[in-house]
Amino acid sequence: MSDITGNNPLTSLDEWENDLLVRYPDSDAIAAGRDTEAYRDYESTTKDSVREFYRLQHINQTYDFVLQKKAEYLKFDRAEMTVWEAFDFLNQLIDDSDPDTDLDQLQHLLQTSEAIRNDNRPDWMVLTGLFHDLGKVLCLFGEPQWAVVGDSYPVGCAFSDKIVFSEYFKDNKDHHDPRYNTKYGIYEPNCGLENVHMTWGHDEYIYHIMKPYLPEQALYMLRYHSFYPQHREKAYSHLMTAHDHQLFKAVDLFNPYDLYSKSPVAPNWKELRPYYEDLVAKYLPATLKF
Repeated sequence: MSDITGNNPLTSLDEWENDLLVRYPDSDAIAAGRDTEAYRDYESTTKDSVREFYRLQHINQTYDFVLQKKAEYLKFDRAEMTVWEAFDFLNQLIDDSDPDTDLDQLQHLLQTSEAIRNDNRPDWMVLTGLFHDLGKVLCLFGEPQWAVVGDSYPVGCAFSDKIVFSEYFKDNKDHHDPRYNTKYGIYEPNCGLENVHMTWGHDEYIYHIMKPYLPEQALYMLRYHSFYPQHREKAYSHLMTAHDHQLFKAVDLFNPYDLYSKSPVAPNWKELRPYYEDLVAKYLPATLKF
C-alpha cells in the first residue's frame, strides 16, 4: 500500500489519521488528560503521500461511484464471519512501518474501547469503539485506500471549500455537473443526513453492517466519525435537521477516543476477553455478514 504513483500512496492507513493530528492539534482539550507525549513529533506540513491520497479521493469519489459501491457491498454477500474471525481478518492490515505502535488492529481498537470503558460510558459506546474501524476490511476486499479511509463528506451536491485540499475537486466530474454542483444539488434544505449519500469508505460500510444492532447514537458515531468538514468545520449544516445536530454531540464525544487512545502498551486480551465476549453477545448475532 505504498505506491505513490497508484491508488495507494499512503505508507499505511494510519498515515491519514496521523495527519488529522496535524490539522486538529488541540490535544490538551481533546485528550482530557490522556498522555499524548508518546506520539511522534508530527510534521508541521502535510506529507506528499497524504496530499496525493486526497487528490485521488477528491477526483474519484463521485455520486455514481458511491451508488455503485453501495449496490456492490450492501448485499453483504462477500463473507460471513464471527466477530472474532472478522478481527483476525482485519489483523492482516497490521503495518510494520507505523512507528506509533506495533499493535495489531484489534489491539488498537481495544485501546479505543478501553478508554471509553474507563470513562464509564455506556456499554454500547464501548462496543462502538471496538468496531469503529472494522470497515477497513474493504482494503482486504481489494478497494484502494481512497475508497476506505480519508475525511468523509456528502456527494450529490457542491463540495465545500472547507474540505481539506478542496482544490482537487476541479478534476472531479461532479464538480462540473449542474445536477450536483450547487449548494443543495439533489437534496432539499435540511433534508436530514439519513437522506444524504456520503463518500464510500470504512465509516459508511461499518455503519450499514451495524445498523440493525446498535442504538442511533452509536450509528452516528460510526457513520460520521470521519466527517470532519461538518463536526470540525460546520460546512454542511444546511443539510442537517435539529435531530442531526443533537446526535452530533455523540460524534463529538466519540472522536477524542478515536484520535488519542493509541498507546504502545498492549491491552491484556486474556483478561479482557470474557468482558468483550459477553458484550458482543449482548448486542450482536453469532456471525456478521460482510
